[in-house]
Amino acid sequence: MGTWDAEFERGRVMDMNSYTAVIERCAETGLFVGYVPGFPGAHAQGDTLDELKHHLVEVITMLLEEGEPQLESEFIGTHPVQVG
Repeated sequence: MGTWDAEFERGRVMDMNSYTAVIERCAETGLFVGYVPGFPGAHAQGDTLDELKHHLVEVITMLLEEGEPQLESEFIGTHPVQVG
């Protein structure tokens, strides 16, 4: 079982809520950067994907301690856009 799944196994995310995170790599720093669209404050970074995911679990857990979030938008998905 990977580190991400292990975080959930240990109950690090309250109520086992599931959120979709967008993950990118910063061209300047090389860090992985992730955020949950529409979830204010739900963002983190890390040197590796496992570290990023661990930090996201910590941040989301902390935010959920303040109550269920009022999401500003809903993540729908990605879609390729062809130009030209």
